[in-house]
Formats: sequence, structure tokens, C-alpha cells
Amino acid sequence: MTHTDLDDVKPRLGRKRDHTRDPEILDAAIDVLAETGYDGMTIDMVAARAKAGKATLYRRWPSKPELVLDAVACMKSNDIDFDALPDTGTLRGDLIAMIKPHGIRDHERKLRVMAGIVSMIARNPELAAAARDALVEPRATVNRIFFQRAMDRGEIPADSDIEKLCMIGPAMVAYSVLMLGEPIDREFLIANIDTVILPAAGVRVATQ
Repeated sequence: MTHTDLDDVKPRLGRKRDHTRDPEILDAAIDVLAETGYDGMTIDMVAARAKAGKATLYRRWPSKPELVLDAVACMKSNDIDFDALPDTGTLRGDLIAMIKPHGIRDHERKLRVMAGIVSMIARNPELAAAARDALVEPRATVNRIFFQRAMDRGEIPADSDIEKLCMIGPAMVAYSVLMLGEPIDREFLIANIDTVILPAAGVRVATQ
């Protein structure tokens, strides 16, 4: 049995749990997951990154899959205030207003986590659902709101396929980061909006 296999079957230790360090440990787990992928990740790595004892982790998460599931679920975005989304009056203005340095870094990290758990997602429907809810849905929900607003004010056609339009930007970012190894920045995202997303939605962008 390999060391990684042991991570998956370590028995639960019978001791009162201390949850005070959970956020730090889960954040460390995400960092390791993004760097090594699920198959390369070990409980030892997470414990070292979090500066915590392995026993502390095993009392809380008796197996690696359980730790990864909790870590991914806790990535659900808390920095999007759906009650205070920008409303600039145009689809372009709304999409650009959501481009923020912290958001860019967070999105790149989420993409690397998604890439790291692909092998596990195929075998674990619960993890697949958690990944979708935490890594995909928050920004997709924002985009749906923006495209629906644009449709309501007649900026885009009433028969626009909002779900497909919502996929264009994230797909291009994922390809750039994961396949080409290129970082994303504000200029890249605005170019995507102006040359791909808005034309796909039927919005003409004024040339400079």
C-alpha cells in the first residue's frame, strides 16, 4: 500500500475535535491541491503547509477525499455581494466593473484547483457537485444577471442563449491559464469582452 493510499484510509481517531484551525487547514489544502493535483497531494503536505500535526487533520478528516471535499466546498465565493452588483446601464460596463485584481487572482487559483481535482471528479459525484457550486456557479450567477438585464433593456436579442453566453469568458480564461500557461490580466479580460463576448451577444462595440 502506498503512502497516498494510506491517506485515503486513515481511521478516525477518537478524540474531541478542535475546529478552530479548520479555515487555515482548508486553505492550506487548497494551496497544495492547486500545486500538486489530487493524486500528488498527501495529508503530510497539508499538515506541513498549515503548520499543524497530522493527528489534528485526521481527527477532523479521516481520509484525503473528505478533506478535499470540505476544502473545495469552502471555496465558494464570499466576496460577491449579489445585492450590490454594478449596474452601469450597459452589458459592457457591468462586465468590466467586475474585473478586479483580487478577483483575477482568485479565479486563477480556482482554475488550478479545478484542474487538480479532475481525476477525482470523475469518480466522486459529491465532489463534482461541490466543485460546480464553489468554482463555477458564483460567477456564472453574476453573468446570468448581467445578460438578463441586457436582454430586459433590449441591448441583446430576446432569444439570446444566456447559458452559452455565460460560458464563453470562463472557457477562454481556462484555456489561457491551463492549456497555454499564460496569466490573465485586466487587458486580456477586456479584450475578451470586446472582441468575443459582446459580439457573440449581438452587441456592437464602438472602435476607438
